[in-house]
Amino acid sequence: MTGVQTVGKIKKGEGCSVKGCENAAVRSLSPSYVSTMKKAGLEISDSSRLYLCEEHYKKFKKAHSGEERLERWRFSG
Repeated sequence: MTGVQTVGKIKKGEGCSVKGCENAAVRSLSPSYVSTMKKAGLEISDSSRLYLCEEHYKKFKKAHSGEERLERWRFSG
């Protein structure tokens, strides 16, 4: 095989899954994070995967890290 293969939807130019956003996606997430996305104030269009641009991924990461911290405190005794 010669040349560089483009594998995955992000490399092929998939757009952000947030409604109203036209930016190119940089991350792909499982649909199990939809509840976290809603808590972060992001309205997601329905799809089998979540694709996020850099700006929306930062918002998601902030909301998700807060949830993870609460879960760790809950289970730490």
